[in-house]
Parts: sequence; structure tokens; C-alpha cells
Amino acid sequence: MSVVYEFPKGFLWGISMAAFQYEMGASKEAIDPNSDWYVWLHDERNIKEGIVSGDVPENGPGYWDLFRNDHRLGQWLGLNAWRLNPEWSRIFPKPTKDVKVTVHKDDEGIKDIEISEDSLKKLDELANKSAVEHYREIFSDIKNRGMKLIINLYHWPLPLWLHDPIRVRDTNLREGPRGWYDEDTIIEFAKFAAYIAWKFGDLADMWSTFNEPNVTWSIGYSGGNFPPGIRRLDVIPRIMVNIAQAHARAYDQIKRIVGKEAKVGVIYATAPAEPIDDKEENIEAAKKADYASNLWFFRAVIEGEIDTSYGTKEYGEVINRKDMRNHVDWIGVNYYSRLVVKYQKEPPGFKFVENYGFSCKPKSTSAAGRPTSDTGWELYPEGVLKALLLFAKYGKPMAITENGVADAIDRHRPWLLISTLYYVHKAIREHGLNVFGYFHWSLIDNLEWASGFKMRFGLFYVNMKTKERVPRPSAFIYKHIIEENGIPEYLEEYARIPNFMLGKIE
Repeated sequence: MSVVYEFPKGFLWGISMAAFQYEMGASKEAIDPNSDWYVWLHDERNIKEGIVSGDVPENGPGYWDLFRNDHRLGQWLGLNAWRLNPEWSRIFPKPTKDVKVTVHKDDEGIKDIEISEDSLKKLDELANKSAVEHYREIFSDIKNRGMKLIINLYHWPLPLWLHDPIRVRDTNLREGPRGWYDEDTIIEFAKFAAYIAWKFGDLADMWSTFNEPNVTWSIGYSGGNFPPGIRRLDVIPRIMVNIAQAHARAYDQIKRIVGKEAKVGVIYATAPAEPIDDKEENIEAAKKADYASNLWFFRAVIEGEIDTSYGTKEYGEVINRKDMRNHVDWIGVNYYSRLVVKYQKEPPGFKFVENYGFSCKPKSTSAAGRPTSDTGWELYPEGVLKALLLFAKYGKPMAITENGVADAIDRHRPWLLISTLYYVHKAIREHGLNVFGYFHWSLIDNLEWASGFKMRFGLFYVNMKTKERVPRPSAFIYKHIIEENGIPEYLEEYARIPNFMLGKIE
């Protein structure tokens, strides 16, 4: 069977997952009650007010106990790569603050953190040994099945000893511990990075410091449903800078412990901005939105420039930070949908247009006539090309580290997968971009944070009561694409927009 869109030899075909969304569910021993997200989902006020669904992680798919079964499913698909994270609160349920390290800082921030081998040994004494050993089993099983392992350090939950989201919410950030608002968290994250590199450096093929740092600093502090769920736009710049510094300091630790050859990147939630029309003011508004939403962070950790305008005001001081320059070896692009914007006179100079991108009604159509997912996200596969092109100027290798759709009945996932991969192929073959892999979100249904279990992203359906896994039709399509290392000719129709699933009948 001929392949019309072939990918480069050695292309990585994988899945991505997050510990908190997957691990719990099959045994009491798997429950980790020590994170801010665990407390957040159990909070009675949050449940009563509908801020969270009422679903809790201990009813989840149970990967902690069933990981070998899930790895076998990955083998059946033909995966050659797997991205996941060890949970910080599971490894360090108790504080690590008493472990002394040397911190170099000045008025600009934390410039370096020196962590000795003696400090690593003290961290080891504090660590949950059974959890460390179990993660080694999980990581080793992935490797033994011939898959490359990407270890991501942070995928949103913080240990409770670093962030008490209920206290922060109830005191409007006056009392804590206050998570990424506090500079101490930078230091503790560097310790965590050093420890994980020390323990698992022999197993990881690649590293990522953060998954979607921009989601961390935005939703939880703009009145959204992520912890701590406060509306304090004034503190977001401070959190942005703290997380950028935390990335740089974690990058340093991995390089020092694993070696300079270690490939350390960051995974970013990338939603390219498009103007509502071709008016010059709206085109400029889209450029501003792209800078604020997508590029500010990379200016800080690649160019070593912290722009204190944060893309939300006209002017700001630019602080040159040599200690943060060139602290990204590769870029992970998480792509789900676009942003559509128009000009507004007030800062930040742009506003998002409703009924496009992430602001649509679930299971409906957007203002552009596109179908929307169970989460109300507009299905816009061609945006993945624009997402990749945003970062092309940095010249770094890239991968699509998350892409998928909440689609319980698997109506849209098959064609969306094919169409998205068509545009990834276009990025490689026509635009010459260095894109080395595609990681689907995700292998199995899981806990979609505050939205609970109703949002089904899995290639495999999971019965959360019995933990049975059943492949959806899209699993067979992804399997065949992997086998062919490209899109077979018989699937080419699905790469078109619109295709016959979207009303194109000829």
C-alpha cells in the first residue's frame, strides 16, 4: 500500500501522559493525597460551586498498578517513544527545605544553585523510597520495550508543603505556602530536578522541565478552575519570572548531573493567534497576542531577556539575564486549537473573539463552521503548522508533544489525527522545520483535571469501574500510520479540510 505523506526515518511516534491524571485508581497504595491538585479536587466548596466536577483521582484508570498492561498497548500500537512525569509530591511527600544548597542571587533573581552530592544523599534520605523504586520499574519497562523515554519533571501538581491552594484562595494569597508565587519554590524545584536526574539519568533519552508553564501561571490566577482559583492578574508577572528562572535552574542541574550531552527542553501550550479579519489593527493585535501567549517565555530562556512588559502593556524594561540564555535544547509544542483575536484600545491591545478556538460550545460548531469537541474546543488542525512556525526562528528541534481531542464517541478523532499529521508533514517537507516526533494525548482515558472523567481523550476507552481498556477506531488508524511511518493513500481524504466527515460531499 502506497504512502502519500511519509515521515523522516527515525521519527518518534509516541503518547504523552501526566502522573496525576493516570496513576491512581486501582489500589489504595496508589493514592497520593499530598499534592495541591488532590486537595483542590476534594474541596467541598469547589465541588458545591461547580468549580470542579466532583470526580476524584482515586477513581482513575490506575496506571500506577497497570502500567505494564498499558505499555503492552503502546507496543501493539507500535510506539517508539513515551513521555511522562514522576510526581513531585509522591517522591517528596515531606518538605526538602532543610536540605542546604548554595544559592547565588542578586536583585535580578536567582542566578545559580549549587547542589552537592552530600545534599543529594540527604534528599535521598527524605524521599519515598518505594515510589522511587516503582518509578524505576515503570521507566525501565518502557525502555525494555524498545521505546525512548522522555522524562518531564513538572505537570502541574505541587506538593502541599509548597502550595496550600485552599489557604491561598481563602486569604487571597496573603497566607501560604504560596507555590510559584514564592521564590523558595524555585530552589526546591532545582533540588527536585537534581534528584530526579541523579536517580533516573541512566534511563532518560530526553528531558523536559515543565509541561505548559503558561497554563500554570494563567488559569489559576485569572479566576479559573485551577488551584488556587483566585483572580490576581497583578501577580502573574512575578509567577512568570519565577517559573522561567525555575526552568533555567532545573536545566542547569540536569546538565551537571547527567552531562552536557543531555537534551533538556520545555513543553509549551501553543495556541497561535489569528486576526478576525485582514484589517491592519487586527493583524497587529494577533502579533501582540502571539508574543504574550507564546513567545515571551522563550525570549527569557533562549535569548536571556526578561521583558517586563510581559506583552500586556506598551513599554517595559528588558532585563538581560546571561544566566538564562540558551537554556532550551528542544521545544515541545502542545497544540489543540487556535486563538482568534481583534484589536482593543485598552491593554494588552487585543481581545479574544468568542466562539472560536477554546471558547466555543461543546459538541457544536464554531463561528467558522468547524466542529467543536466535548470540551468546546474548535477543531482546527491546520493551526499546528502555524504553531511550529512560531518557534522556527529559534532553530531548535521540535516535537508535537501533545495533540488530541475530547471525543467520547470517536467521531472526530480519526480524521483530526490524520489532518493534524498532514500539517506536521507539511512543516517538515515544505518548510524544512526540524520536527522529530508526534506524541498523541493520549493512550487511555484519564482524569481531565477540574473537568473530571467526562472528557475522554484516549485512543483506548477506559471503564473507570473495571479498568478495562478497549481500543477506539482511532487507535487502529494511529497504529497503521505508525506501521507505515506516514499517512497511507487510502486515508488521504481525511487530510483535506473540509473532508466528507465535515460536509464535503461530491
